Amino acid sequence: MTAKKSGVVSKKVVVVKVGLIDHPDIWRRIAIREDQTLIDLHDAIFDAFEREEEHLFSFYLPQKKPREKDRISPSALRTAIEYACPYVLEYPLFKDVANELTKSAEAKIKDLNLQRGSVLYYLFDFGDEWWHHITVEAVDQPAEHGKYPRIIEKHGQSPPQYPDYD
Repeated sequence: MTAKKSGVVSKKVVVVKVGLIDHPDIWRRIAIREDQTLIDLHDAIFDAFEREEEHLFSFYLPQKKPREKDRISPSALRTAIEYACPYVLEYPLFKDVANELTKSAEAKIKDLNLQRGSVLYYLFDFGDEWWHHITVEAVDQPAEHGKYPRIIEKHGQSPPQYPDYD
């Protein structure tokens, strides 16, 4: 299945490596077409880490590449562009900042101007705070036939979404 926009078929793919910040040995490699959105990437990450229940999420695109690969710098987050889950904007708590947030459903991968080595952060579940480090490994890869996004590699077993702390 290939997506069409205005009669043009997207044939370019971006490959990202998505790791759990608190579990550096657990990561997934995902291929996504450039005409797909960050919400499509969220769906792929959700499936890749075998999540059970949906929660609010945001992607953060730092304006400068962070110094340490797997750590989240407060200054990087402060200056990052936040791409919020569309449902975030419906919560009264976020009403004051809604104009500063970009909807992830509208943010196409190609519009992020990602390059090899670009870094994004992804926060899933604002309560339990599952932080992910996303590194762009390849851009402008040719799309193969089939559905995108697709999980192309898994490393490590996914931790349970709700660990048993007993």
